[in-house]
Formats: sequence, structure tokens, C-alpha cells
Amino acid sequence: MDSSRITLRPYRSTDVDDLLSWASDDRVTRSIHFNTLTSKEDALTFIDKSSIPWRRSICIDDRSIGIVVARPGSGDDRCRAAIGYALAVEYWGQGITPKAVKMAIPVILEEFPEIVRLQALSDAENKASHRVLEKAGFVKEGMFRKYFYFKGEIKDVVLYSFLSTDSIP
Repeated sequence: MDSSRITLRPYRSTDVDDLLSWASDDRVTRSIHFNTLTSKEDALTFIDKSSIPWRRSICIDDRSIGIVVARPGSGDDRCRAAIGYALAVEYWGQGITPKAVKMAIPVILEEFPEIVRLQALSDAENKASHRVLEKAGFVKEGMFRKYFYFKGEIKDVVLYSFLSTDSIP
């Protein structure tokens, strides 16, 4: 994949069909914190009424194929943000997600100057997600055993971090 075709941008109402095409796929949504979308109405609500403080559509040739999100902490936790991502199945394994995460890092750090740490909790069984984070420059810090309930199961998760002083590979 020619990386110059990959862009990040805010969602638009015209993304509804593209969003629905990947966010209605259980293979994509099984590891992310929102439920599988089932209708155009769900997709429009997601676009228009999200409570996620920072999110961008991952696009190929301006067509939405995924998402990168950041949830900055507040109060004493304002120095860190959680980052997450998802990508349409047909684009898996092409290096798009690590590139999108690398693109997101400086933008998040610029828009939220108090953040010094980006972190991700990845399902311990999701090796592809681990590779995304490692390729994007995140450092594996350790595993939390039986850390939280996620979609009805208690999960082990691996913690990854990227500090504002780290270099993007």
C-alpha cells in the first residue's frame, strides 16, 4: 500500500455507508470499545454524537476504512491518554494501521499539550494489535491478568506506552 494514500480526518456524514461497511463486521468490532453497528441510523449517530474526545477516520483515497481514537485523562490523569484503533478487514495486514497510529501521535500530542503518555491496553490474545503498537513505536510494559470484563469475558491485557519524548519510527 502506498502510504501517501493514507490520511486521517474527522468523520463526515457522507462517511455513513463506508463506516457501516466496516463497523458492522463483528471481526472488526470484537476488540474495540463500541458495539457492532447494525444500521445507517447507528452509523449516523456514531458520526454525529460521539463522546470520544479525539477521533479520526482512517482513509484510503479519502474513503473511510477505519478509526483512530484517543481518550485523554482528566484531573490527575491529564498527563495520559488511551489510544485505540480499528480497520476494515479487507485492509488488514497491509501496514495501514501502524501508519495511521504513527500519523495520529503528533497530532494528539499537539492538540492535548498536557499529555506526556499515550497508552493502549490490548487483548493479550490479539497479536496483530501488539504488532501494530510495536511498529508505531509503542513499548510493551507488561500484562495485567484478568484485568477487566470486555464484551462479557474477563480479559488479560497487555499494556503498551508511547511517551512524548519517544521518537516515532
